[in-house]
Amino acid sequence: MGIEEFQRRIEQIYAAKDRARGGAGTFIWFVEEVGELARAVKSGDRAQMLVEFSDVCAWLFSLASLHGIEMTDAVARYAHGCPKCGQTPCQCRESKGAMSG
Repeated sequence: MGIEEFQRRIEQIYAAKDRARGGAGTFIWFVEEVGELARAVKSGDRAQMLVEFSDVCAWLFSLASLHGIEMTDAVARYAHGCPKCGQTPCQCRESKGAMSG
C-alpha cells in the first residue's frame, strides 16, 4: 500500500471520529501512541513494536488529514536527501533537532 492510499484508508476508517475529537484531542492520542511505541522499543518486543509503529503511523496520518496535509508532500521533503544540507547521508552536525530541517 502506498502513502496516498494509506492516508485515504485511514480517512475512511477514522475521519468522522477525528473531526469530532478535533485536532488537539487527536494530537493527544498520537502522543499517547508514541509513548506506547517508546515502551515497546525499550522492551525489545518486536511484535509489540510492529503494532505500535503501525498505530503511530495511523495517528500521524490522521493528524495530517485533519490539518489538510498530504503525507506524500510531507515525505517528498526527503526525496533528495537531508532537507537541511541536501546530502545523503546527512552531513549536518549532530544536534537534538537534526531532523527538523
